[in-house]
Amino acid sequence: MGIWAIFKRELASYFATPLAYIFIVIFLVLSATFTFFMGGFFDRGQADLQAFFSFHPWLYLFLTPAVAMRLWAEERKSGTLELLLTLPVSVTATVLGKFLAAWVFTGIALALTFPIWITVNYLGNPDNGVILASYIGSFLMAGAYLALGSALAATTQNQVIAFVLTA
Repeated sequence: MGIWAIFKRELASYFATPLAYIFIVIFLVLSATFTFFMGGFFDRGQADLQAFFSFHPWLYLFLTPAVAMRLWAEERKSGTLELLLTLPVSVTATVLGKFLAAWVFTGIALALTFPIWITVNYLGNPDNGVILASYIGSFLMAGAYLALGSALAATTQNQVIAFVLTA
C-alpha cells in the first residue's frame, strides 16, 4: 500500500509543475530531430527506426538526470524528507514508489513517440517486432539510468549537483 501512495504522490508532483511538460516537449522534439534529420532517415531509404533508437542513450544521458535530480534532493531541500521517513511506510517502499513514478513518467514520454512508429509504418514496411523490442529495451535503459540517477541524487542536497553527478 505504501508504494502505491508514494507512487501516486510523486507522479502527480511531476505534472504539477511545468518541468514535466518542458521535459516531454524537449524529448519529443529532440527524438524527432535526431530521427528524421540528423539520423539520415530519408537518405537511407529504409523503413526502420534505427536512427531513433541509436540516439536514445544520448538523449537519456542528458534528460533522465533532469527527472532523477529531484527525487531526493528536492525532499531534502524543502525539509520534507524527515516527514516522509517518519510516515508508516518502509524506506524500501519509499524508494520504489519514487523510482517507479519517475520510470512511468519517462515511459509516458517514450510512449508519446509512438507517432514516429506510425509514420514509419505509413512510409514503408518496417519490422515491427524489432521496433517493439527496441521500445522495450529503451524503456528498460531509461529505468537503469533512473536507478543510477536516483542513487546519486540521494547523496546530495542540491538538485544541480545531482544533475551533474548523474549526467
